[in-house]
Formats: sequence, structure tokens, C-alpha cells
Amino acid sequence: MRRIGILMLVVFFCFVSKAWPQAQTKPQIITFDAPGAGTGPGQGTWAYGANEGGLIPVLGYYMDSEGVYHAFLLSVDGKFTTFEAPGAGTGPNQGTIVYGVTPEGWSTGNYADAQDNHHGFLRDTKGNFTIFNVLNAGTGAGQGTFAGNMNPKGEISGSFIDGSGVSHGFIRERDGKISTFDVSIAGTGAGQGTALAWVTGMNHEGAITGWYFDETGAYHGFVRQPDGRIITFDAPGADRTLSGVGTYGTAVNAEGVISGGYPDQNGSYRSFLRTPDGKFFSFEAANAGLGFGQGTFAQGINPSNNVPGFVLDANNVYHGFLYTPHGEVTVFDVPAAGTSALQGTEPVTISPSGVATGFYVDGNGVSHGFQRIP
Repeated sequence: MRRIGILMLVVFFCFVSKAWPQAQTKPQIITFDAPGAGTGPGQGTWAYGANEGGLIPVLGYYMDSEGVYHAFLLSVDGKFTTFEAPGAGTGPNQGTIVYGVTPEGWSTGNYADAQDNHHGFLRDTKGNFTIFNVLNAGTGAGQGTFAGNMNPKGEISGSFIDGSGVSHGFIRERDGKISTFDVSIAGTGAGQGTALAWVTGMNHEGAITGWYFDETGAYHGFVRQPDGRIITFDAPGADRTLSGVGTYGTAVNAEGVISGGYPDQNGSYRSFLRTPDGKFFSFEAANAGLGFGQGTFAQGINPSNNVPGFVLDANNVYHGFLYTPHGEVTVFDVPAAGTSALQGTEPVTISPSGVATGFYVDGNGVSHGFQRIP
């Protein structure tokens, strides 16, 4: 369920009431917390941005003081809307998470019920819910339907885990029709299969990216074209031999350019852009750690091929970065972010005008939302 101070209402309201600001001479960072977010370690607010031009510029979820997840939408007039899907569990690590929203304000995500089984939902602008489950989705704890993306056409994509613990992809059309797919060479054992990137894993035309696990447990990237063709890929230099590591796609933009990451032979991660014709451009931040599981991790991508992400340094502290197609990598930190291991700054998405949205973990282990305005 994790990631896949006081709310600055006055400052933030001034920002969102103008929809999207003009360029600043110096980047501005705004922080916020969803109403009801817990203030203990591991609790707080996790945020990501929607495309510009809609009613909702920010969406995400929060964990309350009891360890339960709730979804939120933040409108252009500065109003938070929080909600729980019908049937969502109220125990620790249960509840509702939202991952996608249309320009009109329809939203999608998933919830864990009282038995820790997961279900997809579609919520309209009046607050009405449509609950859906993919046929053959498992009904046990940790299984079920996980809706992770929504494009302006109202298409929803995500993954479902069957009764054997294998992951598969699905697409739900606007009319409710659900189709499923698998990378043909994906493993068929528990913990294997086909998985989709969340939030930014589907573009406006319906192209989808993610990764699949092979029979050894290593993973590889893929893109599913709108016509159903699936292309698999591995980044040059990616380690393809170890279980639990490999190439993954995290986001795809309207032009079909994919951002993602991969580990080298030492298990240190680098990021990449992959063009529609299969060319790779790798990059890393100067302060990225070189140890196993450290490095540079791409997240979203915008139409200009700008990429947000995070760096895990040698001390396992997170730092945000923004990459430009000119090869520049700018590293930044939210001022209130913690500086100990597993604390710091993590951007998730970037808008067409370069507004990066994500979360940071403070010195007490509490998460908060932020936006960085160029």
C-alpha cells in the first residue's frame, strides 16, 4: 500500500485558485496534509498530480492515526474531498486508495476490505461508486483487483492477482467492459506474472507500460500498444539474472516515450528514457548511492520528456530529482524533509508545465504532500 507540517492553506489556496502559476524566477515548494492524516511514524499523506486543465490538480491518499487508508482529491479551488469506498475495511493497512482521475473529476483506485481482499472502484463527480472485480481475480488476502491508472477517455488499467498469487493485466473500458492480458513469456508461479505501473502507467491513447516477472523471478519491461500488441524490453546493461531485479517501466507519455529504471551488475539503479523506436537514454544523479538497491529511480514523465524521480544516496536518504531531455539532472529536497535513512523527498508525477507532485518523509517518519512549482 506504500507509495508504486501543517497544511499551508493560505499559500496553497493562492496557488490552486489561479489554476497553474506562471513561471517563477526560483522554484517554489508548497507542502500540505490531507485532513485527518495521522501524525505518527509511517502515517501521513501521499500525493501525486493530475494533468493540467481538469478540476482536480492533486490526488492521493492518507493514513489516519489508526492505520487506515483514505482517498482524497484536491480541487483547483483548494478544497479537499476525502472518501472511502463502500465495503472498505477499517483495520490497519485496509481502506481506500485513489490512483487516477479524469479532467471532469471521475476517479478510480482500489480498496482492501475487512478480509484484506482488493476491489477496484470508479467514483463519479457526485460521489457515486461503481465497484468492479476482474473475472478470475483471487478472493484471498492480498489478492483481487488493483485499479492503477485512468486516462481522459475513462479507460482504467491495472493488475489483478489470481487465486494462485499470479499477477495479470486488465483494461476496463468506459462502458464497463473488462479485458485481460499477459505478457506471453511471463512466469506463471506465485509472485510472478504481468504487473502494471500505477498512476502514470497508461497514456491518453491507451498505451500501457509496466514489467513482467519471468520464471526465475527477474523482471523485464513491456509496453502494450493500444491495438493490443505487446513489446518487451530490457535496458542495455541491466542485470537479467537475479531474482527480484531487472528492467521496469514506470510511465508512458502521449508520444509513447517510457521512463523507467534498471540495476547494474552491482545492484545499483539507473534510470532511462525509451523512445517508441526502442532507443534507450540512461541517466543517473551525481549523488546517487552505488550500493545494492540504491541509485536513481525515475517515476513519471510529461509530454516534453521531463522526468521526476528520487535518488537513494549512500546513507539511504531519499532526494528528489528532475531530469530534462537535455541530460540535466536537478536534485532537490523539501526543506522539512528528514535526513535519516528512509526519510527524504520523493516526487511522483510531473505536469506539462513542469509542476512536480509527490511526498516527503520528515524526521519523525511522517509523510506529507508537496508540489514543486518551476
